[in-house]
Amino acid sequence: MSRTCLSIVLAAGEGTRMKSAKAKVLHDVAGRPLVLHAAAAAEAVGAGRVAVVVGREAETVSAVVRGAIPGASTHVQAERLGTAHAVLAAREALAEGFDDVIVLFGDTPLVRPETLALARSELAAGAAVCVVGFRSTRPTGYGRLILRGDDLVAIREEKDASEAERRLEFCNGGVMAIDGRQALSLLDAIGNANAKGEFYLTDIVEVAASRGLAVRCVEAEETEVLGVNTRVELARVEGLWQARRRDQMMLGGVTLAAPETVFFAYDTTIAADVVIEPHVVFGPGVTVASGATIHAFSHLEGASVGEGVSVGPFARLRPGTDLGAGAKVGNFVETKNARIGPGAKVSHLTYLGDAVIGAETNIGAGTITCNYDGFNKFVTEIGAGVFIGSNSSLVAPLTIGDGAYVGSGSVVTDAVPPEALALGRARQVVKEGRGREINARNAARKKAAAKPIG
Repeated sequence: MSRTCLSIVLAAGEGTRMKSAKAKVLHDVAGRPLVLHAAAAAEAVGAGRVAVVVGREAETVSAVVRGAIPGASTHVQAERLGTAHAVLAAREALAEGFDDVIVLFGDTPLVRPETLALARSELAAGAAVCVVGFRSTRPTGYGRLILRGDDLVAIREEKDASEAERRLEFCNGGVMAIDGRQALSLLDAIGNANAKGEFYLTDIVEVAASRGLAVRCVEAEETEVLGVNTRVELARVEGLWQARRRDQMMLGGVTLAAPETVFFAYDTTIAADVVIEPHVVFGPGVTVASGATIHAFSHLEGASVGEGVSVGPFARLRPGTDLGAGAKVGNFVETKNARIGPGAKVSHLTYLGDAVIGAETNIGAGTITCNYDGFNKFVTEIGAGVFIGSNSSLVAPLTIGDGAYVGSGSVVTDAVPPEALALGRARQVVKEGRGREINARNAARKKAAAKPIG
């Protein structure tokens, strides 16, 4: 039988060093709030229930959590009395009864599911508590892990540590796994006899050890447990997250011409044999199928890119874009809520919003769908095999049938039947000799304007 697991994410910190009106845990890394990164790591390792302890901006944080994780519960820590006190704010969730409890911090987004799996495996092997630690040659400020053989006997906070303990380089990473059957009993036994008079979660180690229970630790990389307290740290964590994901993409068969210039979102999905050129940014909600090429300086968000598609350079795909296999969206093209069929080409200087484009249709340069009247949005439907001439304005709502042809420079306001020719422009007028007269008049004006005054 699989072990049940509760994840408690502590997200009640003030975060005043962020200099922000927004709660610290709602700042994004890779397009996802910090607090949701921690929750996602726990879910990835089998946490069937997520409880988030909130403080500042409690209602806003709770709404974000519940919007992303419908089954999550939120619990308010009204007073700031330490990390153990924060965990006990979720007493109701703890009391439901779980085999394992994972405790994470909402400002620590780089914890790997693999590390949490190791911690859970120690519980399955009989440990009452398992702490995630890391080694640092600069441990100042971190709690130290005090070991006796393989047993973890204490975590000593810097301010409470002896000189000998401060020289230790094995540090507390903050993440912890607790036997769910004993969690409440252990947490309730934690006292506040420390320099700050707070209830430290780290003291659970000594409580468990004093009862003869097994306490273990697993080791993670230092970068994995980095917390965010300032914008500088936020940028550093973003960089580390991106570096990790770039490596994962390339190892999975994606070509990145200049990896350090490509930025992914937390949910970016890219198949093998995709080529991504320099300076490409992926917002949330993008999938790219095999064989596609994303050319330089393109921005994609909420878009689905089919097999063999070419995007960019300098293209912007906005939410609702769906590109069929073999389609092309070229330079300085913007799409929004647009479904572009297989083999269709939108090569340059075009805006397609609220549009459906059929297979093998060609959209000429400078074409725009006029989809908004200042109050409402309307759809343009273009069939298969259509040719839209350059510099055309398609005023929605509008339907253009299969095989139709729209002449360059047209403003099209009425439906175009299949295989018809549509022209929506003024008739050209030619007046012989007038060009010479206009040029002469303009030259005289320029000469007169250049004469000195006085």
